Parts: sequence; C-alpha cells; structure tokens
Amino acid sequence: MLNRAALLTLSAILWLSPAYAQQRPERPPAPAQAPPPQQPEQQQRPQAQEPRQEPQERPPAQPAPPTRSPQDEPGGQPPRRWEFATSAEDKLSRTPHTVRIDGREIRYTATAGTLPIRLEDGTLAARMFFVGYTRDGEDARSRPVSFLYNGGPGSATVWLHMGSFAPRRVQMADEGFQPAPPFTLVDNESSLIDTTDLVFVDAISTGYSRTVPGVDPTRFHGVRGDLQAFGEFIRTYLDTFGRWRSPKFLIGESYGTIRSAGLAQELQTRHGIELNGVVLVSALLSYQTLSPAPQNDVAYITLIPTYAATAWYHKKLPPDLAARGIKAVVDEARAFAFGEYAQALVKGNTLTDGEVKSVAQKLARYTGLSADFIMRSNLRVNAGDIARSCCATSD
Repeated sequence: MLNRAALLTLSAILWLSPAYAQQRPERPPAPAQAPPPQQPEQQQRPQAQEPRQEPQERPPAQPAPPTRSPQDEPGGQPPRRWEFATSAEDKLSRTPHTVRIDGREIRYTATAGTLPIRLEDGTLAARMFFVGYTRDGEDARSRPVSFLYNGGPGSATVWLHMGSFAPRRVQMADEGFQPAPPFTLVDNESSLIDTTDLVFVDAISTGYSRTVPGVDPTRFHGVRGDLQAFGEFIRTYLDTFGRWRSPKFLIGESYGTIRSAGLAQELQTRHGIELNGVVLVSALLSYQTLSPAPQNDVAYITLIPTYAATAWYHKKLPPDLAARGIKAVVDEARAFAFGEYAQALVKGNTLTDGEVKSVAQKLARYTGLSADFIMRSNLRVNAGDIARSCCATSD
C-alpha cells in the first residue's frame, strides 16, 4: 500500500480582547458654586446619590465568557461554512475505457456522479458522490460488485481509489512516496476490475458528497448517521443500476473497517441486503492496536504478524522463512509476538542482557531488521522502520 499523507488539519484561535472603561475618580469634582447655606440637606443628597448616576453599562472587571453558537466548532472556533449539494449535482457521467491486466485487455465503463440520500420519511437530505467501474459485457446477475471507502473518519475515498484498486492509479516515486510534478496516471495492474465491479464512495462532507440546503451535515458525522447514509447509498445504487442479484462485497480501509462492521448489520436489518463478503484493508477494530506508545505495548505486539508478511513479500526474511508460504510465516510470527515477545515487553527493564539479545534476534528474523537496530530501539519497532527496510535496495 502507498504511504499515506496526513489530511489538511484546520485550526483557529479566538482571541478575546475585552475593553475596559476608563477608571473614574471616586468622587466627582466639586460643584462650581457652593449651595445656599439655608439648604444643607439638599447639599448632601446629590452626593449620596451620585454613585448611582454612573453608567450602568460599565464592563465587568473580568471578561464575560464568549457565547457559542451550536454550529461553532470545538475549541471555540468560528462557525464552519458548509457547502451544499444543488440540483446541478443530479447527473451522471459515463465514459468507456480499457486497461491491460496480466496481459489481457479489459474494457470497462466509468460512471461518476451522485445518488440521493433520503431520510426515513422520503425527504431528500444529501447527495453522495461515487465513481463506479463496471466491466463491459458481463452478466450483472453473476458479476460481483464491491463498495469501497476509506476511513479517517473524515477521509474521502481517494486512497483506495487513486492508490490501490481502481483501473488507473497515480504514478508514485520508486519507493512509494509522492513524486515531483508533473503528476501522471498509469494503468493499475493490481486493479480488481478483472474480478469485480468497483464503486468508490465518499462519506458525506468529504470529496463531493454534500447535504442539501437546510439539512445540517453534522447529522451524518456520527457513527449512526454515517452508517445510515452508506446503507441508503448502497440500497439506492442497487436500485438505480439493477444490481440486487449481484454478489455484494464491502471493502473498507482503516476506520472503514469499523464502518464495515456496523454497515453489514445496517444493510441486513434495515434494507434486507445480504452480503457475500467483507474485506478489511489495514484493519482497525480497536484503536489500541493502532498507536504504539510508551504506555501502549499492545500495538507493538499486534503489528508483528503484519511486519512479517510485509518483509516476506519484499524478500527481506532469512532463506528458510522466504521459502515457506506466507500463511506459515505469519502464523509463526504471531505465535512469537503474543508469546515470548509480549512477555519480554511486560518484563521491561528486568530483562537480562542475554534475554534482550535473544528477543532482538528473533524479532529480526521476522521483520528483516537488524538485531542491533532492534536492541537500540528498546525492542520496539514501528511501521516506518519496516517501510524503510523493505523499500531499500539492500540491508
């Protein structure tokens, strides 16, 4: 898989600069003329009431907390300006194409556009953007159709679309990183179009998917609303293109794998749609397995089988492991990760030098990294270390 760049992060700071009124003297200046001596009570009465004549709108000594609109962003950010879908998005565009995969020419049709997302009462709430690729000349009753989406949450489906499974992909640099311009598209020999039709879908408020005017987009930003939107999109797609009899698959990536878990139930219970399979890409079913940290050794453990599979594919493992099948290698690496390696991390600084060296040598065997590097890394390696090792031309 291609390295992933972090999406644009927006931040704004609201600075409050309260204006304080100029301080007044405690007593007003003396009157220009002395009051008549025969009215002493009247001379004191104005002095007693003078403080109540000061302006009532004087700002408080401390600034009042800022008022916050329900649409304000977390952290006191200003209200977001949402874009909305209009009738101009109510159209589809179809173009014919060809691609060569495994030496075979495959003709297919690309369809780009939006489909309506309606609430339970039939009210139009949003339009979800998709790009679909269907192989020409196939029987829709037996031809599989797969719905693909990235995660985030909050990511458009650009990574799976332009970097993984579509018939065309972005040409990357030799080591999989972003190249210098000009940027080009090339045929994707790893596309799945030879075996399944592909429908890449953008979540609402990502890509070109938007709610219609008058509908708050945030209703689709939570777990429940997100599942309802995707479920409604798939149902509408099956209706629009006559694919109810086709074998159906979900292919989610990262948070998209969490979405798939809920979406499978949403499709079955709400729409009566039975799936033929669910594919988890860069599976993330618990965030604890994703983020290695000094306080979280679980992620270091759970990623070892993936590191072993990656190193096996790039031919970075010892000859005896390289000669075996990938399943056998992954199974052996998993047994080591959840056994001896997990116990070593739990022991921490109580490990002897001999134990550290032994664990490092075994971990090097399953990752392709050097034992010396692993020891200097305190027995904890990350995906970046594996990527650099696998992309290098030599160890």
